[in-house]
Amino acid sequence: MSNPQARPRRLAVAAGAAALLMITGCSGGGAGPQGAAPEFTGEYTGPEVTLSYWNGFTGGDGPFMQQMVDEFNAEHDNITVESNTMQWADFYQRLPAAVTAGEGPDVGVMHLDQLATMAARNVILPLDDLAGGLELTEDDFTEEVWDAAIYNDQRYGIPLDVHSLAMYYNTEHFAAAGITEAPTDEASFADALAKLKAAGYEQPFWMPSLWPAHLMELSLLWQFGGEPYSLDSPEATFDSEAGVQGLTWMRSMVDEGYSPSDVAADSQYIAFKNGETSITWDGIWQINDLTDSGLPFAAAPIPTIGDEPAVWANSHHFFLPRQDDEDKLAAAQVFIAWMSEHSGDWAGSGLIPARLSVRDSGVLDGMVQQTIAEQIDNMRFLPPIPGIGSVQVETLEIAVSSAVLGQQTPEEALSSAADEAAELMEENEAAFGG
Repeated sequence: MSNPQARPRRLAVAAGAAALLMITGCSGGGAGPQGAAPEFTGEYTGPEVTLSYWNGFTGGDGPFMQQMVDEFNAEHDNITVESNTMQWADFYQRLPAAVTAGEGPDVGVMHLDQLATMAARNVILPLDDLAGGLELTEDDFTEEVWDAAIYNDQRYGIPLDVHSLAMYYNTEHFAAAGITEAPTDEASFADALAKLKAAGYEQPFWMPSLWPAHLMELSLLWQFGGEPYSLDSPEATFDSEAGVQGLTWMRSMVDEGYSPSDVAADSQYIAFKNGETSITWDGIWQINDLTDSGLPFAAAPIPTIGDEPAVWANSHHFFLPRQDDEDKLAAAQVFIAWMSEHSGDWAGSGLIPARLSVRDSGVLDGMVQQTIAEQIDNMRFLPPIPGIGSVQVETLEIAVSSAVLGQQTPEEALSSAADEAAELMEENEAAFGG
């Protein structure tokens, strides 16, 4: 993605993991989370406070977030929220050490797949009481996004949105090739590619070897009925038959001539944005960028190449860092509550509000991501395993790249990566306290 605000990049995960491991060495690894947020009363009546709000919305979604912050400040005389916006890479690197030193934020938002790691390192507080005070229940969310914020039977995040991969296609190319509907499965996708090639678009679907290649592989693995990791033991299962099937299909796009053999990270998106290719799979965080570019495009859920619809997704969750200031903790809960209740405004960023009640209010009517939101039950999230982000960077991403580039077979690449991932997960289990 050309705007890194909507997802943690490789550097973010690797740097964050390194910082956490450094803290482990000086804080007694495995101590686990302690403390809790004060009781949520629905309002803040204490003295005036200024809250430092950390987030990584540095791209096109940043103005939408700042507008929401400004509106909150205008409605609350005794709470002032000041945004500290940074690249996600810096965010995940700085947060653990800052909190430990007493210099962290008063409230923040992070990706769902980082919550378990931060909870295990005692960086963030449980939010079960806040969720109860807000009367938030699993009925207002998909089971996947609601449950993925739970670590060791406690909730650590309040969901703001969900954001998944989507299929973008050039509507002019489709019209020229005589394609009238977005492909929905393997057969219709193959037919569309053949028609596009026949119409003169020689390489209509570039297959990246790096970002977001491993997210495509995860989506396909889930579609073929697999799971990437075990929750019951430190084991990577992405080398299953389902994983091999997904990665084999990805490599086939190169073998069949629909893609160059060495597409660099994000090159497939840039080529699509420039009108050089006909189809790309990328995150819905690209919607505003594509709209602003003037490209004639439409979006649809990624096709079901496997046996059942599924797609990788992530989510931004509000969190409370560990700190001792009761007034700031109380005020921060009011801020989180307000943001959750007004999350329909966040739809302007191109992402999908996590709350069903907000989506049902019509906030997505006419928006590009509306058709993606209709498939929200098919979105899949990484399990809440501490350190899983760094495991992915060091194993799965490398395996996918190797297979797409033709350096190894999918079986060879995934098998060796799964063995290495299991070792890393065992190390993380010891470091993070299981």
